[in-house]
Amino acid sequence: MGTVPGTMTSIVLVQPEIPGNTGAVGRTCVALDMELVLIHPLGFEISDKRVKRSGLDYWPHIGLVEFASWEAFIAERSPRADQLYLFEEYAERSFYEPDYPEDAYLVFGRETKGIPAEIIEAHSQQLVGLPMRSNKVRSLNLANTVAAAAYQAVRKHLA
Repeated sequence: MGTVPGTMTSIVLVQPEIPGNTGAVGRTCVALDMELVLIHPLGFEISDKRVKRSGLDYWPHIGLVEFASWEAFIAERSPRADQLYLFEEYAERSFYEPDYPEDAYLVFGRETKGIPAEIIEAHSQQLVGLPMRSNKVRSLNLANTVAAAAYQAVRKHLA
């Protein structure tokens, strides 16, 4: 990767369940020179062929870091409040509003349940969401949401 960990935007997946989504998110991370942080437990083995198939031949280029738990992530990284952005479909604040720092952590939860309640309670001021025009959809696919959020977070740094 072209940047030093700790000075780049990171995608944080909390307990992801679907290997294909994680692979696709990894591919987005490579495209934007972002770190991929996985918070355990995972719903699959990281060696799963479906993860690598979705990431194609980009998987070896992913700046991957894993933590045993959210608490371990917080203890090691000690993120500032202005670095954390928790993405949930019911967030009142649009993801267009923040001025994301270069070292932001974009946090996404499980595909079926979202971010665990205790994490949301501890960081409720950091909730953001992708606006949707239709009420016929509850939420977007994780990989699609991550891609939209990642590009928004780094748009001012792209040529």
